[in-house]
Amino acid sequence: MLSVLAATAVGLLCTALGAVRAGCLVIGVALLAAAVLRRALPDVGMLAVRSRFTDMITYGVLGAAITLLALVVGPHPLVKIPFLEDAVRFTVR
Repeated sequence: MLSVLAATAVGLLCTALGAVRAGCLVIGVALLAAAVLRRALPDVGMLAVRSRFTDMITYGVLGAAITLLALVVGPHPLVKIPFLEDAVRFTVR
């Protein structure tokens, strides 16, 4: 848990210092690592207030979404999604 919190803190610090893409990427990867660690570790003690499946799905979906957003954000996206520009135009009309 401390490693995920430390990585998230580093990501927030990077974002606050102006490196938004790098910060969001670090946060997304930290959440994906949390999903893997939740699956791999047998017992989490008093932190287990939800089921393992719920934690894995929540961390995995949020981590994947933040990582994807970090890759498509900005003036020079690293990943281009063809329908994303049309969807934004349609909703902002």
